[in-house]
Amino acid sequence: MAEYIEVVGKIISVLPGTMFRVELPNKHVVLAHISGKLRKNFIKLMIGDTVKMEMSPQDLQKARIIFRMKNVEVPKNMPIRSFGPNRNR
Repeated sequence: MAEYIEVVGKIISVLPGTMFRVELPNKHVVLAHISGKLRKNFIKLMIGDTVKMEMSPQDLQKARIIFRMKNVEVPKNMPIRSFGPNRNR
């Protein structure tokens, strides 16, 4: 069974083909792609999001994003904006 290193990082750029550049807390930058579950559930990732990743011990330049963390920088009292079919006019 393969052993993976779990790390947390912050997305610094979005690349084509669902690839991302992610900066680790030690300022190391890795190339990351999203896992199948995130792709299947249409989880959107943006610059500034904090993500949990899996990295192989053999290649520390690449990673797989497995979880998008709650963004703690957004204030709790921000209004919820909904532009769906139940929009109040």
